[in-house]
Amino acid sequence: MKILLANLTKMVDDSGGLAKVTCEFANEMKRRGHEVSLVYSDVQTGDFYYPLHAGIPTMDIRHYKGQEIPYPWYLKIKREFFRMFSKQKARTVNNDFAEAYLLQNLRDVLETIQPEVIVSFQPAASKMLLCDLKTTIPVITMSHGDPEDYFHIYPKEEIPALEKSAVCQVLLPSFAQHILTHLPNAKTVVIGNAIPQYEEQADLMAEKDQYKILFLGRLSKNHKRPHLLIEAFAKIADEFPNWIVELWGAEDGKAYYKELQLMIKKYGLENRVFLRGATKNVAAVLKEGDIFAFPSAYEGFGLSLGEAMSMGLPAVGYRNCSAVNELIQDGRTGFLCTDNSGDFSQKLCILMEDRLLRAKMGSAARLSMKIYAPNIVWDSWNSLLHKVVHS
Repeated sequence: MKILLANLTKMVDDSGGLAKVTCEFANEMKRRGHEVSLVYSDVQTGDFYYPLHAGIPTMDIRHYKGQEIPYPWYLKIKREFFRMFSKQKARTVNNDFAEAYLLQNLRDVLETIQPEVIVSFQPAASKMLLCDLKTTIPVITMSHGDPEDYFHIYPKEEIPALEKSAVCQVLLPSFAQHILTHLPNAKTVVIGNAIPQYEEQADLMAEKDQYKILFLGRLSKNHKRPHLLIEAFAKIADEFPNWIVELWGAEDGKAYYKELQLMIKKYGLENRVFLRGATKNVAAVLKEGDIFAFPSAYEGFGLSLGEAMSMGLPAVGYRNCSAVNELIQDGRTGFLCTDNSGDFSQKLCILMEDRLLRAKMGSAARLSMKIYAPNIVWDSWNSLLHKVVHS
């Protein structure tokens, strides 16, 4: 089967979850014998952060056949102006750019590859394919977050592409209903992200000189919010002198990174809280942990959370965070907190002072991730692709 993956955003040196899912999806479908190609749109050129099979051709429609297409200065000004009062309006400027400068290159990709099916990684890509180019090739639109956002902060011009899609894939059952509430005629299917099923498990019963609270994720202020973990730990650090915090993840702006450094210094935690940077050896990091802390404001799924739970770590997150509040089973695989650092501190405390509880919840967390085993997830995708192509 000829599959085209259309992730019309950055891929070069991107360590985020979307780039990871893209490469894993491409590699697995290639391994299963499909002919896979990837089209993307990046301001940079260079290598991907995550490995991609050498036999998978990639096409960057901003650097295509000798072209280099910059984002025009007048559109940048327009986008920043709109962003001050409407994220939705600002996103429409990106669509204007794509239509004016990238559409013909995407058309050429379709004519060159001639795929049997297209997997689109965002509604904006589906809009270009189904509404602008009016392709008759079946398009599966993936969702990497709560699709309720489509109807509030995404451009309204993208919404018709959801109904035109052969099917809309969502990550969690509640997300399917969010689409159907707005678009009763849309077709939906629930397929979660693939979570590694580690052979090893964090040894939470071991007596240690030092115990670790781990955070893995991009160091972003309004999304992942690692500053809330630092604040929460600062409240209880003196009670638990043999505990440290490690924050693993790439910077998301130098100003916020500096803010985190100053916060650590302010609380006198230079020898207790560490900014470790990005890692490609997630399993090795998780195996050394005792608790996984995930103070995100919102998530589409939470890959690092799933990976931590699969390693057998109990997790602490916020009750009002989408996806997190479905992955963490409160009181069984970890704790869900009200949205403040005080309750986060209290829940960390409960786990930090009770090794048996950590081990019990960690084992339950590990078991709860079995439904996202890669073979189950990729089999579901393989079946969906065949169904769409042959329907």
